Parts: sequence; C-alpha cells; structure tokens
Amino acid sequence: MIRLFAFRDNSCDPRKCTVKRLEKWGMVRVFDSLARISKSSLILDPTAEQALSPADRGVPSITALDCSWEVLNTGEVTRWPVRRALPYLVAANPVNFGRPLRLTSVEAFAAALYIVGEKEQAKAVLSKFNWGLHFLELNADPLAEYAAAKNSTEVVAIQAAYMPD
Repeated sequence: MIRLFAFRDNSCDPRKCTVKRLEKWGMVRVFDSLARISKSSLILDPTAEQALSPADRGVPSITALDCSWEVLNTGEVTRWPVRRALPYLVAANPVNFGRPLRLTSVEAFAAALYIVGEKEQAKAVLSKFNWGLHFLELNADPLAEYAAAKNSTEVVAIQAAYMPD
C-alpha cells in the first residue's frame, strides 16, 4: 500500500473537496506546507516533463497538489526530486464530467495508483464517492494500456492515441 499525501491550501470549496473526504476517512495525510512532506514522495505535477509510468513502482508515497495554482510556489515544486505528470484521462467527477485532464485530486490519486500497479487501492479511494468507480470505467482502456507500459516514453506514445486531434 502506498501512502497518500496532499498539499492543500484550502482554496477550494470545502463541500466539493475530495481531499477533505479522503482525509476524513483516514486515506490521505494533508499538509499545509510542502516542506513538511518527505522528499521521497512522488508529486503529481501536471507541469512535470516526465509522465507517470509503471517504472515508478516502488515509490513510498504519492503527493497531490490540492491547491490554487495562482498561489502555488512553483519554484518549490519544480525543485522536487520526483515529479510526474499524469497521462491523458477524462474526468468522471460531477463538476468536470467528460472533460479531459480536469481531474479531482482523488481521480489523480486513483490514476497514479492504478498505473503503478495498486489497482485495489485505487478502487478503495474512489469508492468513497458515488461517482468514483465510474472514473475507472470511463478510462478503462487507457489506464490498462498505461499500466502495461514499460516507461514514461511508452506512456506518452500511448496517450497520443487517446488525445483528440
């Protein structure tokens, strides 16, 4: 089981915050400072140059950035030792349903867990949301292919087939 962390700045609507619900269920540890998160944690960063892949298996923890990107200290994030971007996936959350790359933090955690081989943990975090498991159904084909890839280069090649022209 991979530990889940989140950096949260409380800028989102608390009624819609998926990290708050995961925290309530004891599934994620939340921090208000990146400095308090272990440097061995993999950060899910959409600006990272490398895509998450099965080659990242064995990470001790995954950290989501659950914050406003307008106030995030991007310099601190870009200096992080292990940063990965998620490949192309479609949101299942009610706010952004069907929109590509508009995932909630729980969807990002689940995608990352699935890709690195922790499928049961991915299902467990999604099960706390009535729409959660639909994320896996909606993205079943790309997630299966990403999880079977050897490395980031293969994941990027696979995602090209799913991206609209």
